[in-house]
Amino acid sequence: MSCQISEKSLKAVSVAFRIMGKIIYLMIVTFIIISVTTVTTALVQSEQFKTSSYYVLASPQQKENATITALVQRLGKEDMVQALLNDAVNKVRSNHSDLAINLKYIELHDLPPAETKDQMLRAITNGTNIDIISLDQIWLGEFAQKGLLTDLTNYTEKWGRSSEWYESNLDGGVYNDKIYGIWYETDVRGTWYWKDLLNQTNVDPDMLKTWDGYIAAAKKLNTVLRPQGIEGVHLTGASHSPDVWYPYLWMLGGAILESKPGHPTKDFYWYPSYNSSEGVKALEFIQDQVEAGIKPQKIPVGIGEMDREFANKKFAVMIEGSWMPGAWSNLTRQQVENIGFIPMFPVPDNKTSTSTLMGGWQFSIPVTSLHKDIAWEIIENTLKPEVLSPWLAKQGFLPTQTTLGQGTGPYADHLRKSIPFYDDMISMIPDGRGRPNIPEYQSIAEHLRQALDEVYYGIKEPRQALDDAAAKSAKALGW
Repeated sequence: MSCQISEKSLKAVSVAFRIMGKIIYLMIVTFIIISVTTVTTALVQSEQFKTSSYYVLASPQQKENATITALVQRLGKEDMVQALLNDAVNKVRSNHSDLAINLKYIELHDLPPAETKDQMLRAITNGTNIDIISLDQIWLGEFAQKGLLTDLTNYTEKWGRSSEWYESNLDGGVYNDKIYGIWYETDVRGTWYWKDLLNQTNVDPDMLKTWDGYIAAAKKLNTVLRPQGIEGVHLTGASHSPDVWYPYLWMLGGAILESKPGHPTKDFYWYPSYNSSEGVKALEFIQDQVEAGIKPQKIPVGIGEMDREFANKKFAVMIEGSWMPGAWSNLTRQQVENIGFIPMFPVPDNKTSTSTLMGGWQFSIPVTSLHKDIAWEIIENTLKPEVLSPWLAKQGFLPTQTTLGQGTGPYADHLRKSIPFYDDMISMIPDGRGRPNIPEYQSIAEHLRQALDEVYYGIKEPRQALDDAAAKSAKALGW
């Protein structure tokens, strides 16, 4: 009985295998037919895609990420520079639909300027990826000399807008005949005064325009105002004191440095020339101020304590920067209208043209940037009048572009309406100069600060103080 069942089972299994074989065969044939049809259809569609706009990719490629890292020092308010960069990045994004451009913004703050500079130097030297850096104009030479900045000369030649910059501001971005930075905002220094305090002492503001008149005005102001707790004239005695001496040197035809042959390691290099007869005469005017009773003030510059001291009428006259209105936030409109501004430093005589010092910040591209072309495109967009003008107006900074400074278009007009004494300040830029952007500059400035202190406090006469300073500067320059 069991044998019969076994034979039947074997026959059933055999039949089942034959049926399954036919099914598998049919499935294979069907699969081949479908595959051939699919490939054929794809080829036809591919051919049509080449000539027809009706076919698109089913799933677009994912955008490539490009993170742009910007390293800046805080300029007054938090994230001030980020606002400018954001506007530019948004414009660049619209030009690169294939890229997901992100801005990584790093802002250094609460540090002395020298420490900020050192942190930036270390970051690039250590190979940190930084695409855009904002540098103080006086720092550029050190960064460029150490090979840390990208040569922007080719970019600027293709850009074609360099001729729109004031000459001194354009030159401030040049090191060894190559462009390493674009100066995007600047400032000037001039003479601020309280109208009512001058009226009270019978001092005509025009007296402040010449050296003799300035000294005479100081004596009259101090005689009347000091008993009221008000200094007649402010004299900078802080660490940046050379900044308010340079314009006197320049207006006399002198210079801080001159190029000279015979350097021990270079054919030509910079040599101190500030101890010239022009330099001595300029420092003698400082000495005359001290002997007339004007006291050097040690409190540092900036939108800080000394600017607020002027706003609080602790001084009747102050030679200070174009940023001064930033300290007037608590003043009424009537009080602001009581402030006057003379767009000049006092001159030795009416035949001498005035001068001023200009500071400010530049955009550069470190050599460690991974996206140099995009970084330049962002910088280029920050400098467009429609982007830069509203930002300058909001911050109270002056432009480095002649089209914004002296123009009559809507962007220049916006600045004119937003910044007090705008046209007076702008009139000073053609007479202004920047400080030398060489690696040794800060050492030279310290030598000059010491020389001014020696004259302020009667330690040395101007000639001796400058000669001693120049000897130290020559050594610092490698002579």
